[in-house]
Amino acid sequence: MKLPKLEIFSSDEIKEIHNASMQILEEIGINVEDPGLRISLNENGAIVADDSPYVKFPNDLVKEKLKLIPDSFVLHGRDGDFTAEVNTHSTQYATIGTPVRIYDPEHQRGVRKTVLTDTINQIRIVDSLKNIICSHVDVWPHDVPYLELHCHVIKAWAQNSTKPYGLGCFGRLPSQDMMDLLSIIVGGKNELITHPRLIGFFSITSPLSFSQLMTNGFEVFAKYKQPTILAPEALAGSTAPITLAGLLAQTNAEILAGAVLAQIYNPRAPVLYGTVSHITDMRTGNSAMGSVETGLITAGIAQLGRYYNIPSRGPGAVTDSKLLDMQNGFERYQTLMLAAQAGCNYITCAGSYEATLAEALELLVIDDELVSMIKHTMEGIEVNENTIGLEAIQRVVRSEKKGANFLDDKHTLTQMRTAHFLPALADRNRRTSWRKKGSKDIVQRAREKVNSILEIQRVPPLAPEKHQAIDAFMKKVSKRSYEYYKETEGMMDKKGTVTIDHVEISEDSQKK
Repeated sequence: MKLPKLEIFSSDEIKEIHNASMQILEEIGINVEDPGLRISLNENGAIVADDSPYVKFPNDLVKEKLKLIPDSFVLHGRDGDFTAEVNTHSTQYATIGTPVRIYDPEHQRGVRKTVLTDTINQIRIVDSLKNIICSHVDVWPHDVPYLELHCHVIKAWAQNSTKPYGLGCFGRLPSQDMMDLLSIIVGGKNELITHPRLIGFFSITSPLSFSQLMTNGFEVFAKYKQPTILAPEALAGSTAPITLAGLLAQTNAEILAGAVLAQIYNPRAPVLYGTVSHITDMRTGNSAMGSVETGLITAGIAQLGRYYNIPSRGPGAVTDSKLLDMQNGFERYQTLMLAAQAGCNYITCAGSYEATLAEALELLVIDDELVSMIKHTMEGIEVNENTIGLEAIQRVVRSEKKGANFLDDKHTLTQMRTAHFLPALADRNRRTSWRKKGSKDIVQRAREKVNSILEIQRVPPLAPEKHQAIDAFMKKVSKRSYEYYKETEGMMDKKGTVTIDHVEISEDSQKK
């Protein structure tokens, strides 16, 4: 039988967390930075005080809007040929969009800043993998202006992938750019809305805050019905209570408020009940993404997602290690396995390390094999007359052949390719054979696979007229100023830099 889902809460405990979250929403509320959005929320049933940015969400409003959220959606690749369903009862695997440096053993420090070529290579590797259904803007290219970055990576995706893609809700203007570019690529806005190609990230600032930049972009994603991950990244002990139950109650409130907002923007807009929350290391004050608590938090999120009947998203294959070492291996496996055992529906982070700030193309292919291993494990052990193999046992035990064993028995021969997991990268040779093949470790073997993929991976080219339309659109975007961006986002009162996800931008950052 298949392995049962790991559930860390009783039904009473789930209800207790839900009730605590509702108390947070009704008594504290969410700090909504955009004053115009506060007015809109008030008109739709939320409670807004004149002298406070905090918006309170009554229980009836939350219950009403949660009923509208789809329990499944289908992601489509560029040409619509590749499809992947995300729902509340199966598990899909993807990458995540945060790395700003990439593994490079030839560099003095072993890593270097990422460039657009790295972004393209990452997209191409994911396109060739068996288990990873979607790449996000995992590699932030430093050699293009930040305010044009979304255009460059969408062009790179369109030229190099048949799978879906993912980007953050980086503001109204960039998010609309994404929809306009994708509409050019896929054949119109209606095609994009009915067959979504893009998965979004609505980053929620813990504790209990919606930034104006993110809500601006989230509105665009919701109106185009591009599935969007509600993504708080609370840290137990610094931006959330130190206890995991407290963190989950706060995080649940943040996610529920985001779910309500999506349905106010556009009824039945698809979202994922998600998090990348983890803990603060109390000795150093640093985040500890590779901790065992990360897996426990993800397991709690998966169970809460099922409670609300919303597809869940959580991290797996995450590590705090700065090297491709044993710590990297055991942390990424334990967080990935816990997420899978818990039945998380969309598990992200393949290919990243150093708390997702660094990328390694080698880890992408290693993680793809880890996912195959975990999928095989989750199938459990099939028990029936054929798998028990009583006749095979009788044949071998009663054989008159000296040294008889199961290796050449027909029961083995008919099932040898399916009975066990057969790794492609993990080495099982004896030492002599391993030495003859170059004494390579798994990272070296993974690098060979990466090189092989990059040598042969190709996708059907875009039509010339689409290339021309993309380039013309990007030329228009390149002429915008930083001040124009701030004005369009309604953020002229903000001084200095503006943060898009984890990157601070300013007028100087546009001069490349």
